[in-house]
Amino acid sequence: MNTAATAILLITFFLMIILGFHISYSMMASAAVTILYLGLSPTQIINTMVDSVDGFTFLAIPFFILSGDIMAHGGISDRLILLADALVGWMRGGLAMVNVVASIFFGGISGSATADTASLGAILIPMMEKQGYDKEFATAVTMTSSVQGMLIPPSHNMIIYAMAAGGISVSALFMAGIVPGVVLGLALMAFSYYLSVKRNYPKGTPFSLRNLWKALKKSIWGLGTVLIVVVGVVKGIFTATESAAIACVYALVVSLIVYREMDGKELLKVVKSSIKTLSTVLILISASGPFGFCITYLKIPEMVVNGLLGLTDSGFLLLLMINLIILVLGTILGMASIIIIVTPILMPVLLSIGMSPIQFGAILILNCGIGLITPPVGGVLFIGSGISGVPIERLFKQTLPLLAVMVIVLLLITYVPAITLALPGVLGLL
Repeated sequence: MNTAATAILLITFFLMIILGFHISYSMMASAAVTILYLGLSPTQIINTMVDSVDGFTFLAIPFFILSGDIMAHGGISDRLILLADALVGWMRGGLAMVNVVASIFFGGISGSATADTASLGAILIPMMEKQGYDKEFATAVTMTSSVQGMLIPPSHNMIIYAMAAGGISVSALFMAGIVPGVVLGLALMAFSYYLSVKRNYPKGTPFSLRNLWKALKKSIWGLGTVLIVVVGVVKGIFTATESAAIACVYALVVSLIVYREMDGKELLKVVKSSIKTLSTVLILISASGPFGFCITYLKIPEMVVNGLLGLTDSGFLLLLMINLIILVLGTILGMASIIIIVTPILMPVLLSIGMSPIQFGAILILNCGIGLITPPVGGVLFIGSGISGVPIERLFKQTLPLLAVMVIVLLLITYVPAITLALPGVLGLL
């Protein structure tokens, strides 16, 4: 390993981060300086940037981002809340349960925690507060439950991970996220129920099959997006990329023709928003090309493997350390950045102890999801604070118990492989 080049790469990268440069520019600049120092051809920078986004699988990302944005603004939120209310609203703390279940449904459509928090939070937080729930609790439930959307398919973050991991099966990753997402939802519901009983939060209307049937009929068109992606991919009718394109067209039809809650002007705003999001992701993935090339060329993954394995020969402690590293990174870096940077570095470590890359995908995504709710750069935390008006410091303090529940679920999927691998195994995707 070239120690001087490694120092140049890492010091330049972290120095630019500290100075406030965007993560994309920090990766590109540090990689460029390192490549020039090593005397390699400058064309290596451009070649690796192009190679990073030159793939059929990558096309799924813009389609899933656009379809999620369309469904988020096309009237789906209200209908999913009605369905969730019909299912679990009758329980003690019913609206808290509705919040979690609605996030399961909505997350399976948008694949975005930020979209989930912004869309559902704007409706449910004021509604919960009006019925006697603490505003901090209502916001905390909204934020933590939104992370389910990144585990339950379709998830464009899973696709980013699949690319960073060397092109592993997107279909297997999608299926691997379903059970962890549901387990996270059930855990949050159980804790919310405990707090609701303790604080005597109200119950909703009694359960009614008639109301459930009405709500299901109203929301079935929106839920169809999930069926298109999951059933289509699992049955081999089309690839993940093709399913993303079909889901995008389907979302347009539902929003413009079926629900009729989006016009051309609103659609233009959604497209602009999606392009902005996609541009950020595209630049980040492109920048990861030369940065990843330098990491591999300098054999940094081997150094990390030897370093971690030198600290302990216990797989249990090794996984615990890896989780702690990612959790700490989640407090200072964005989700896509973490996925792109740590995947090629940590993958050899995990393979050396026999962990499946599919299982690690779910672990990494949930880790990053927790990071979205932690300061100083937690995007979901800022959105929740903005919607509710609760200061970030107070909101984060009230969110800590629910974050503890999320960490417990994280440890479960870390040490119980069947939670992530059983479903894709049964479907023959492993």
